[in-house]
Amino acid sequence: MLVQVGRIGRAHGIRGGVVVQVTTDDPQDRFAVGSVLVTDPVATGPLTVRAVRFDPPVAVVTFEGVDDRTAAEGLRGTALLVDTDALTRPQDADEYYDHQLVGLHVRDTAGRELGVVEDVLHLPASPVLQVARPEGADAELVPFVTALVPTVDLDGGFLVVDPPEGMFA
Repeated sequence: MLVQVGRIGRAHGIRGGVVVQVTTDDPQDRFAVGSVLVTDPVATGPLTVRAVRFDPPVAVVTFEGVDDRTAAEGLRGTALLVDTDALTRPQDADEYYDHQLVGLHVRDTAGRELGVVEDVLHLPASPVLQVARPEGADAELVPFVTALVPTVDLDGGFLVVDPPEGMFA
């Protein structure tokens, strides 16, 4: 499975550099010199990192074969992807990759089905799970904190939410 680790924005300078909006927790590893990234659209890649400079939340990256501003501008909007098999496991047992959470069934503490995780939004305070509700109800946003999400069972395909009053009403 491929996951996005960044998206190419505007060109930077005249020697082929681009600004990359970083969407990974480990940019030093994903954008290390020599790293090969799959692209969407496929026709623009794969791209090999030649040089990188970090200025969070972005990086200025130069790719092999992209030697001028015109070539760099042609990459604008390209999603940069890696295969999940290439990702290292999170060191903390309570850390998860977005792709591991998307698709999990959501239950309350009594075992009642509440919906399915359809996205993980990364907000400044904490990640938020976007839960698609059954039968067309509006999606619910659940801060991904232990107090509200005490259990994540990847093998079982579900997580448990202990919602405050009014959530999932």
